[in-house]
Amino acid sequence: MNISTKQWQYALFILFLVPGLSLSTWISRTPNIRDTLLASTSLMGWIIFGLACGSLIGLLTANRLIGRLGTKSVIAMCLFVICIGLATIGISSTFFESALLVFLSLVFFGFGFGMIEVAINIEGASLEHAMSKTLLPALHGAFSAGTLLGAGIGYLAILFNIATIVHFLLIALLGLLLLVIYIGKIPSHNGKTGPSENVGCQNEKVNVWKEKRTILIGLLVLGMAFAEGSANEWLPMTIVDGFNVEDHVGTAVYTIFLFAMLIGRLAGGNILDRFGRVPVIRFATLVAACGICMLIFVKSLLIGVIGVFLWGLGASLGFPVGLSAAGDEPKNAAQRVGAVSVLGYLAFLVGPPFLGMLGEAVGLLQAMTAVLIILVLVSFLTPAVKKTLTHRITE
Repeated sequence: MNISTKQWQYALFILFLVPGLSLSTWISRTPNIRDTLLASTSLMGWIIFGLACGSLIGLLTANRLIGRLGTKSVIAMCLFVICIGLATIGISSTFFESALLVFLSLVFFGFGFGMIEVAINIEGASLEHAMSKTLLPALHGAFSAGTLLGAGIGYLAILFNIATIVHFLLIALLGLLLLVIYIGKIPSHNGKTGPSENVGCQNEKVNVWKEKRTILIGLLVLGMAFAEGSANEWLPMTIVDGFNVEDHVGTAVYTIFLFAMLIGRLAGGNILDRFGRVPVIRFATLVAACGICMLIFVKSLLIGVIGVFLWGLGASLGFPVGLSAAGDEPKNAAQRVGAVSVLGYLAFLVGPPFLGMLGEAVGLLQAMTAVLIILVLVSFLTPAVKKTLTHRITE
């Protein structure tokens, strides 16, 4: 079957949207699930840790599986795992009320999520090459649109008292339906590597972990991922606990964060082209830091909401720009991007239990001071994303 690039492009936008929709569906109901499980803040941190564990496993095993099966098959498998995992989270929390089963369900869900992060970005790069135009920022915008849609649906589900299990099952079925409709519009050959290619890769393999620039970019991405992930994992509960409001208010504020992320990613390409990576990312870290300050130190929900918007706007570009910078040099670009991705995912791995334990001691709102400190520190690492730009231009 001949697949047009327009069909391919449209399908990929939808398939980028589904993981974002699924992730924010889970996040939007974390206050409800915490209450159902009677979990402390610290225990919730360890439950959320399951998502990071699964994601890291998926990330580390993705390249080998993609080389064997191709991106289309891996994307299909991962979206199936994500949807089934979401349904399992709902079943575990509603019928069994088991923190352990929710944790294991999140490991399963996270495995699919981490692996698809690699596969779908490789597919996006293939589409860019086929169409000779930049599309990845817009594709990441589709992911953000999915998170925004999921949070909005979550807000309505809480407002109208729809049970978590019903909510999760409906979103899982929607995800499976979109998978069935659109996966056939993805080419079958992308991502596969033959034996000769693998040999060549082994011969050219270098230890990117010894490259100073790669490590600095990785640390920058780690800090920005920590800022993004902290909101994704804790913001609804932080608002609920910190301002003593209903669960649906926490989800609504989280939706504002996601809306700011979407704006930042859709507008980011033009801004980066005009002003350059370093000043934009430095400014972004300071904007996010100012937003967190407003949330923590001004005892007003309205000011806090404005702060959350600034937080999302500032955190939106760190991860994609870091990955782009890691791939500046074509030779061994995949290894560098992989290394930076692993460092970024360390934030999702360490962040949940760390903030959970800190939140248990001082409260979730005050625990966000850790995010503020890290943002200020990584703002000094922003020069790392510029170093090889002139090299690429001259070549």
